[in-house]
Amino acid sequence: MNNADIRVRFAPSPTGYLHVGGARTALFNYLFAKATGGKFLLRIEDTDRTRFQEDSLKEIFESLRWMGLEWDEGPEKDGDFGPYIQSERLELYQKHAEQLIAEGHAYKCFCTPERLDQVRKEKEARKEQHGGYDRTCRNLSADEIQENIDDGKPYVVRLKAPLEGAISFEDMVRGIIETPVNMVDDTVLLKTDGFPTYHLASVVDDHFMKISHVMRGDEWIASTPRHVLLYKAFGWEAPVFAHLPVILSPTGGKLSKRKGAASVMDYKRGGYLPEALFNFLALLGWNPGDDREIMTVEEIVEAFTAKKISSKPAVFDEQKLEWMNGHYMETYPSDKLADEVIPMWQERGLVVDDRDYAEGVVKLLQIRSKKVTELAETADYFFKDPEEYNEKQAAKQFKEAVKPALEKLVAELPGVAVWNRDSLETTFHSVADSLEMSPGKINPAVRLAVTGVGGGPDLFDMLSHMGKDRTVRRIKKASETIG
Repeated sequence: MNNADIRVRFAPSPTGYLHVGGARTALFNYLFAKATGGKFLLRIEDTDRTRFQEDSLKEIFESLRWMGLEWDEGPEKDGDFGPYIQSERLELYQKHAEQLIAEGHAYKCFCTPERLDQVRKEKEARKEQHGGYDRTCRNLSADEIQENIDDGKPYVVRLKAPLEGAISFEDMVRGIIETPVNMVDDTVLLKTDGFPTYHLASVVDDHFMKISHVMRGDEWIASTPRHVLLYKAFGWEAPVFAHLPVILSPTGGKLSKRKGAASVMDYKRGGYLPEALFNFLALLGWNPGDDREIMTVEEIVEAFTAKKISSKPAVFDEQKLEWMNGHYMETYPSDKLADEVIPMWQERGLVVDDRDYAEGVVKLLQIRSKKVTELAETADYFFKDPEEYNEKQAAKQFKEAVKPALEKLVAELPGVAVWNRDSLETTFHSVADSLEMSPGKINPAVRLAVTGVGGGPDLFDMLSHMGKDRTVRRIKKASETIG
């Protein structure tokens, strides 16, 4: 197969948020396409209309684009590629369901939900290992079928699975997988409302979209024999299947919302950067063949091969994600971080009216912050004077002995001609020397005076950025509280 013929797809169902497991599936498809020069498609599988959620659909688009997973083709809309939408392709699925019936590979089933429930209960009572439909309608005569149709009885279309033998396929990640046919029932392909099930729609779409490789979660392994049967029934060549490793929680159980399986947008709202989540998810079930952990998108694409995808479960370690995010925070462009954090500051009631000043705050704090939200929550003192001081710190730093130093700084700082780090450090040392005090006594008190909390970045870098008026005003106010 030529690389130009490689076509993969991510096919989410808009029945809930895009969780990190789904995002990892999308990412691996994207990386495989980019690494091989192939195409990455997005298909929305919205045939389950009872569970369809419009908000979920919007969040899927937002999540993929936030992570940089843009798809390469689709129906053009407003000058951009839209995704393929299954609910807009119903005629295609219905036509192929009829074809399967005509060629003896499928049949109409008129069993009611009540009867199917009774069959299931009876099989459970008999402790049959494999449940499923009992194939009552499989051998109806043409007259019986027509009579049921004339009576207006609703029906589904079922796959006519073989009754003996085994079904096998080669998985790109796991090797040969073989399934006895007694584990494959006569699967519903078309529902009573005329909508296809996942099995029929995905096979038909993958064929007509010329999908070469189907990379999806391991929960679909059990369904793949049905898909293999459908490809054979249609006389189509099946794509290469690759079932990705399961993602486990740090405690070893299956990932759940309480154990890391939050939505992609939850991580965005939680202060994570898209590049960090991209990097982290890429290493869940794949490795570059060396010890690298921090990798750019370009480096990951260059190193990515399907051969390095593991079949072993991957562990979602949120502490590692936070560490990785902290690394990206240190080197992230301050203007891009400012775009993220300024709205957060404004939501906190801070007045942010100077873009250059705001970006300078970001530069000072980003190296100390593991998340964007952390940066947002620790910057208040850059924008408003402290209304109170940390009680424990004030008892330690605001002692009577430091009051003369603060007063002397209030007197001398306005005369500093060039307000920068070097001149401030010189002035502080001069004041300390003149009073025969240690800078270690003065500087922490000044830090508390300007921040109210006693922490923050380098003192002189901070004062230099805050400016003369703000610095002098705050030191003066603090000196007046002593004694």
